[in-house]
Amino acid sequence: MLNRDYDGQNCSIARALEVVGERWTLLIVRDAFLGLRRFEEFQESLGIARNVLTDRLNRLVDEEILERVPYSERRYEYRLTKKGRDLNIALAGLRQWGDKYISEKPPTVLRRKSDKKRVIAALVPRGTDTLRAHELEVVPGPGRTVR
Repeated sequence: MLNRDYDGQNCSIARALEVVGERWTLLIVRDAFLGLRRFEEFQESLGIARNVLTDRLNRLVDEEILERVPYSERRYEYRLTKKGRDLNIALAGLRQWGDKYISEKPPTVLRRKSDKKRVIAALVPRGTDTLRAHELEVVPGPGRTVR
């Protein structure tokens, strides 16, 4: 088990993994980018136990990655905050790496809405124009269909 005390260390990766490094957490964030908002939608998509999903959603809200927004008297939606939307870059990088080294056919493709060009995660100089989350869409990869 990793030591969670980072005194004397300056490692943003280790600290970030303490927040989003658990498998279900990033899959919840992925599904939020895909438009899922409600507890039942996340549960159906992921097949995750209710108690685990509750715990992960609460943690994402506490970390200000998701915000809880009421949609009825006792029901809530979960929406990405700016901090959450900024995880899109990390998720795009993970998707790209998985497509290259793990998946035979990419299950989804990230592309720009305006011209349908495929988008990749890349290192760019500071100040370079970048795409915003609302300019992107995730679609089935080649030879795949929407479930």
